[in-house]
Amino acid sequence: MKAVVMAGGEGSRLRPLTIGRPKPMVPVVNKPVMAHILDLLKRYGITEVIVTVQYMADVIQDFFGNGQGLDMRIEYAIEEIPLGTAGSVKNAEPFLSKDEPFLIISGDALTDINLQDVINFHEEHNAVVTITLYRVPNPLEYGVIITDPDGRITQFQEKPSWGEVISDTVNTGIYVVDPSVLSLIEPGKPVDWSKDVFPKLLEEGKPMYGRVASGYWCDIGNVQEYMRASFDLLAGKVDLGPLGEHIGGNIWVGENVEIAPDAQLYGPIYLGTEVKIKGGVTIHGPTVVRDYTVVDNRAHLDRVIAWRNCYIGEAAELRGAIIGRQCSLKSKTVVFEGTVIGDNCIVGEGAIIHPNVKLWPSKEVEPGATVRASIIWGSQGRRQLFGRFGVTGVVNVDLTPEFAAKLGAAFAATLPKGAYVTINRDPHRSPRMLKRAIISGLPSGGTNVWDLRNLPIPVARYYTRVSKAAGGVHVRLSPFDQRVVDIRFFDANGLNLSKDAERNIERVFFREDFRRAYMYDIGLIEYAPDAVERYIEGFMKVIDADVLRSAGLQVVVDYASAPNSEVLPIILDRLAVDVIPLNARIDPNRMALPQEEFEERLRRLAVITGALGSDLGVRLDVGGGKIFVVGDRGQILGQQVAAAAMVELLLRTEPGSTIAIPVNLSNVFERIVAAHGGQVKRTKVDVQALMRACAQEDIVMAADGSGNFAFSRFQPAADGLLATVKLLEMLAVQQVRLSDVVKSLPSFHIAVGRVNCPWEAKGTVMRLLNEQYKNVPIEQTDGIKIYLSEDEWVLIRPDPDKPLFHLTAEAKSTQQAEELIEKYRRVVEGLQE
Repeated sequence: MKAVVMAGGEGSRLRPLTIGRPKPMVPVVNKPVMAHILDLLKRYGITEVIVTVQYMADVIQDFFGNGQGLDMRIEYAIEEIPLGTAGSVKNAEPFLSKDEPFLIISGDALTDINLQDVINFHEEHNAVVTITLYRVPNPLEYGVIITDPDGRITQFQEKPSWGEVISDTVNTGIYVVDPSVLSLIEPGKPVDWSKDVFPKLLEEGKPMYGRVASGYWCDIGNVQEYMRASFDLLAGKVDLGPLGEHIGGNIWVGENVEIAPDAQLYGPIYLGTEVKIKGGVTIHGPTVVRDYTVVDNRAHLDRVIAWRNCYIGEAAELRGAIIGRQCSLKSKTVVFEGTVIGDNCIVGEGAIIHPNVKLWPSKEVEPGATVRASIIWGSQGRRQLFGRFGVTGVVNVDLTPEFAAKLGAAFAATLPKGAYVTINRDPHRSPRMLKRAIISGLPSGGTNVWDLRNLPIPVARYYTRVSKAAGGVHVRLSPFDQRVVDIRFFDANGLNLSKDAERNIERVFFREDFRRAYMYDIGLIEYAPDAVERYIEGFMKVIDADVLRSAGLQVVVDYASAPNSEVLPIILDRLAVDVIPLNARIDPNRMALPQEEFEERLRRLAVITGALGSDLGVRLDVGGGKIFVVGDRGQILGQQVAAAAMVELLLRTEPGSTIAIPVNLSNVFERIVAAHGGQVKRTKVDVQALMRACAQEDIVMAADGSGNFAFSRFQPAADGLLATVKLLEMLAVQQVRLSDVVKSLPSFHIAVGRVNCPWEAKGTVMRLLNEQYKNVPIEQTDGIKIYLSEDEWVLIRPDPDKPLFHLTAEAKSTQQAEELIEKYRRVVEGLQE
């Protein structure tokens, strides 16, 4: 016997799940629902199948092919226009035998009904049509069928009201049909079995029978029924064979699944191929997590269906939700009961999705947003690429190779044809992959590439500046999170791109308005010549080498297992500095460290520096742009203390100099600089703003109080290699110990805090703050800085990337500063009400 599988349904009531696929391709636990139907047919020896397709027919054809992989023979009857349930079978008539009955079954219902029993019943009663019936508690949405005691059909009721219901046996859409019935159907016209053909057969007195089936049957007509069918299959209520390997606890897994030892899983649960369940995750069944999805640390899932290639971030909480394919839910997102998130959506950090909300595919929810209504129309996908650290995202979730190639092509389109772009990375495998993808995009727009391989960021910035390149790219693993990659773009001066330049790249990227070079205009890819040598040459010109060589200083340097160790040792050797190296071997797996490990390494540096009596201890960050300083007595200097010491030494060496610092640093800097006749320029709390300020002629040095130092005579960008040597040079020139410099500094007391604030309330809070404090001295360089007295101030600054405010306060004691933070936290919270 042959079977006709009805697979033309759009599944409009399942939207947004069916926007990118036909209804039969919606996955139920481990495979598409139609694949379960084909397995059922095969169980009863039916291997010759005709599939009727209309909506997104190619998706079904591409997936199942000719059936060879299933040991079946599959042919397709394609409808140009919808022909109805009977018209589509008429369209498949050329593939059917004229002499034997055939089976019709829906490709979008889940069932384990005994098909052989239905076929036997059909043959025993010499029926022209046998309809498989099923008892349901609520028959209102189905075609109700009434039979006599022998099973012969006597009446049809199509979707009756409760007042009309006289039976609970409904039509399952599973039929055994004699081929003679097809002669009643006009070809090429929409015809329905229940509305047209069956009533006509009944009127003519043809033998039509109904067989009430046992087993399981569910018409996946809406989202609720889809969840029910999935969870019933997971719970073993449907007999369709094993879902995967059973590892105990009613948990089924695919191949190469990783489950952290401290994850807590309560079945029934299905985990698809190469799913990763990270530390501290809690999953309550019934839950389905399909192939290649990552559930990150401390996430909580309860009655969730997550399709393949999703990322569920740290401490995310999902309850009773369906997550479509290739979605990214960032850390601390909360998704409530009944929510359906379509394919390729991004839900930002800390966002809250309220119950029963539907997100249509390719939508992006901003970090911290609260979504109370469905998002159907509007902009598709993200409309902003750049954040504080460039283009940032989870590797292979937000930042994929194809995304990176497009990004490279977009950058190329904003530059002159034939221009050169430098490109650099850190040693980790993730930046390497994305860098190569970016390289493939740049030449497509007629831009040449100078590949710097993997060098410290200051070297890449300097080479971009002096090589007359039109710009540069650096790809790094985020120092804050090893799952995240940052892609930073430089201008021709080696500085971060301006906001206007970033917007130009975004415009090209989202419009896909790429410039495509033709043949010989395609850019070249070359290794950059003499990058390290040119950096060192320029470096030595701004250093008093003779003073350092004669000083005989000793320094302990932690190279952070990064490419810093391939540049700075050459410089220190030329300057005759005695170096005790730590972590000098490049280790790609140490590009991002947990905070505890970083602090342990810093303590180890302090112990070694103090024990050896070295003049200085320095740890470079992975990129080489930032330093962490240890004094000669083994004391770890706070970042603002280190900045103050550097400013003190600079002003002693070059009195009258002007420095640039951000608005959140202590007022003690003005006192230090004023004592030496210098000036202070305050900037926004942003490294980019600091570097732009340093590029001005009157600025000698810029410091941000977090380890970034820039010296304008060499390059206006943060350079930890130069900062290390400059600190040694100034100690040698002044012939002082760093501990004595620190001791001479005025004391200061800073406290910091943060307060959450919805995006939509940020503007209101800032307006009310400015109105409330208009009669006291304020500064508006970045946020609002309220001066309470000569020695006390509070800075309230909105975060550019997150739904929160940063608070910084200075007072006469640490306790008073902390009290100010608490006071103004309550002020900001009160203004949100």
